Amino acid sequence: MHTDKELAFRTKKISKLIWEYALPGIVGTVVTALYNVVDRIFIGQVEGAIAISGLAITFPVMALVSSLGMLVGSGAAARISISLGKRDHLTAEQILGSSLLLTVLLNAVFITLIYLLLEPILMAFGASSLTYPYARSYLEIVLLGNVFVSLCYNFNAMMRSSGYPTKAMTTMLIGAVLNVILSPLFLFVFNLGIRGVAWATVISMFIGMLFVMHHFTRRSSVIRLRWKNIRLNGPIILSIISIGLSPFSMQVAASGVALLMNTSLLRYGGDLAVGAYGIVNSILMLILMVVLGLNQGTQPIIGYNYGAGNYRRVRETLFYALKMATIFTTVGFLIGQFFPQLLTSAFTSDEELLEISGTGLRLAMLALPLVGFQIVSSNFFQSIGFATKSIVQSLSRQLIFLVPGILLLPRIWGLKGLWIAIPVSDTLSALLSLYLLVIQLRHLRQMELGKGINEP
Repeated sequence: MHTDKELAFRTKKISKLIWEYALPGIVGTVVTALYNVVDRIFIGQVEGAIAISGLAITFPVMALVSSLGMLVGSGAAARISISLGKRDHLTAEQILGSSLLLTVLLNAVFITLIYLLLEPILMAFGASSLTYPYARSYLEIVLLGNVFVSLCYNFNAMMRSSGYPTKAMTTMLIGAVLNVILSPLFLFVFNLGIRGVAWATVISMFIGMLFVMHHFTRRSSVIRLRWKNIRLNGPIILSIISIGLSPFSMQVAASGVALLMNTSLLRYGGDLAVGAYGIVNSILMLILMVVLGLNQGTQPIIGYNYGAGNYRRVRETLFYALKMATIFTTVGFLIGQFFPQLLTSAFTSDEELLEISGTGLRLAMLALPLVGFQIVSSNFFQSIGFATKSIVQSLSRQLIFLVPGILLLPRIWGLKGLWIAIPVSDTLSALLSLYLLVIQLRHLRQMELGKGINEP
């Protein structure tokens, strides 16, 4: 890390420093969410309510597939940062080359298996005779292009970790703008239906992939992609997976929960309830992506100052991030409570689907102001090296508290019970985060006073 950056981490005003790093992250994460949201809006408006339900069936499948990106991209980006911090450019470039081959091979094996079992997988994930054709039409194309998606996301993360956050943001913007242009073109001009939207996504990500890969072939890049490094280096692959396994596991868990939610929605509310969840999930994802982008900005600041023993700035960064995240989620909560029809009508004009979605959105958002706190808290523990506490907090919201709610609450309130399971899980996980955070802040305070308390 350069001296001027170190000086900024130590002395620059926290609010300015956070926004300097967070703004590219927020744009990148929101743009990532827009890929899926734009598809759902166009499909819902053009193809109808059942089509959007069919698309919702693909969520857990795509989450499962994208977990490959988490496994390679997150692990490789972290290892590259560590190598560059040690000024070991050779290892960083070997990580880059191994990541390329590993991404291609994992996608080839995984996607082949899903293709062979596509029908039973979709039926197990909540498809019906009405929604199955739409889900299959979309997945057949998107799965084929997933290798471009994985390469784009993975190398985008590596671009950011090697010191190009603004360029990484630009990569995602290129793909998003293309997707917004191509989706209506394929739908309205070429009349390709749901398959056209799928092609728009694949082509957009392909162009984004070309942009990011070109960056790593330029002489001006800090690290370059070289032919001699495109091979499976055992120790490097293990080092990538050791870090990537955590986000990979959480993504797989999220896919499993989405599967359970879809099948429960089909049981208690039918195909339209599945579509409503797709709409609600899209809106929630857009709001929470802002918080995730904020986390990207705070993580290096917290990590650096924690390592430097500057615990006052660690606390200051944490409290500012908690405040901003709570503001974001509270604004989202208020918009969702007062204008649910405005938000859901972007996806569909079907009156029945609008009614189910509006009710679901209001109920699902009941504890949204607490979610920003919970996500920032989890990121805080990851930033200071306490991965286990971070994983426990993430899984508490996505799995530990949510699954019992999905299984039990519909027996009392039917379909409403499924919506209520979301804020119940959010509240319980926020309370757990508060408990862990209070204990950690006490330790920080004692460490700042020179008592040197060791972590349990």
